[in-house]
Amino acid sequence: MLKKIVSIYSLLIATAILLLGSGLLGTVVALRASIEDFPKSLIGLIMAGFFLGYVIGSYLCPRLIRNFGHIRSFSVFAAIGCVCVLLHGLWIQPAAWLVIRIFTGICMLGMYLVIESWLNTLSTAKNRGSVFAIYMSINLLALGVGQYLLLIYDARNLQAFSLIALFFSLALVPIALTRMQQPAPVPESRLGIAHLYSMSPLAVFGALISGIVNGAFWGMGPLYALSVGFDEPGIALFMSSIIFGGALLQWPLGHLSDNFNRRLVIFGVSLLASLAALTVFYTIDSHRIIGLVATFIFGGGAFSIYSLSMAHANDHHDTEHLLETNRGLLLLSGIGATLGPILAGLLMQGFNAPVLMLLFAGLMLLLAILAMMRHSIGETIPTEAQSDFLIMARTSPAMLDLDPRTEPEHESA
Repeated sequence: MLKKIVSIYSLLIATAILLLGSGLLGTVVALRASIEDFPKSLIGLIMAGFFLGYVIGSYLCPRLIRNFGHIRSFSVFAAIGCVCVLLHGLWIQPAAWLVIRIFTGICMLGMYLVIESWLNTLSTAKNRGSVFAIYMSINLLALGVGQYLLLIYDARNLQAFSLIALFFSLALVPIALTRMQQPAPVPESRLGIAHLYSMSPLAVFGALISGIVNGAFWGMGPLYALSVGFDEPGIALFMSSIIFGGALLQWPLGHLSDNFNRRLVIFGVSLLASLAALTVFYTIDSHRIIGLVATFIFGGGAFSIYSLSMAHANDHHDTEHLLETNRGLLLLSGIGATLGPILAGLLMQGFNAPVLMLLFAGLMLLLAILAMMRHSIGETIPTEAQSDFLIMARTSPAMLDLDPRTEPEHESA
């Protein structure tokens, strides 16, 4: 038992180290692309490459892990990831960056797969919920804290990329030095979109739209902050306020969805996020404190949509099909995240950078309208029959095996 506990904490430490670097990487790449005067539409395409790599990795990485084992695969993913990070600073060329971003996304997805499949193997029915909650909290908090590493080295310098590569390398240490049992084979992802849509259309729209918003935020958020006058500490504050809003407000919003009609909660949260994005658009220049408070609220709403959508989908499926359903929604979110930076980059290029918040407001309003439409025509599920809300981060398909809602015991609880 002690060996298992030590192994779980080693994996959680590796996750925190990896995400500190990952949280900084997208911000540094976006800022460096802006410094190099890449067109915003091109920056959007480059930033989308990372999320495209995620989607590709969902199909490619499980096969690699099955063929070469978890530790060898993690070592390869970490090594290639380090090389990719450093190449950003050594080879300043848009086409090269697009390819590098795709490979970086594949490597990140592969490292997530290894860590999460191991956590799933080491967890028991008694501690699975706790491990899942801690893992999700580490994901969001480390991504937020990672933004402040931007203050150590300027994005103009190779040292910023070297710092990120350092974190990628250090993430290997807790795994390489811990003796852990071999996890079960990592499942391959499948996207049964027709079945998903027939069972829960709102969950499909929610996963896709939340993916677009989150992808656009991670890809183009730093450029938005730069365009409205933030310096590097301000960019870190802007990015982290949205991330921490997502980390802290999801719990109360999720608790609300467990006790009220979930479609109405999705409607309310989407509308709140839309209004918050509009507030940011109108106040971030003249009333910065109000604007930052609004970014915190927007993050809470926008980051909650994926978790709420997955909980809503689980309301309509039995335990036997939850994993397949959740993997489908995860891939939909990844597809949306790939489209998000491209759409945002085109709009920011055609109009101006602050239009990003109008895009967010419009997408959240669209989801609110769809939620109200589904509420008016869809079958209502009693609140006592709804599945439990859990904070979800879009990492890898193996994370879904940690979801305690997929346990047979959960169904009878």
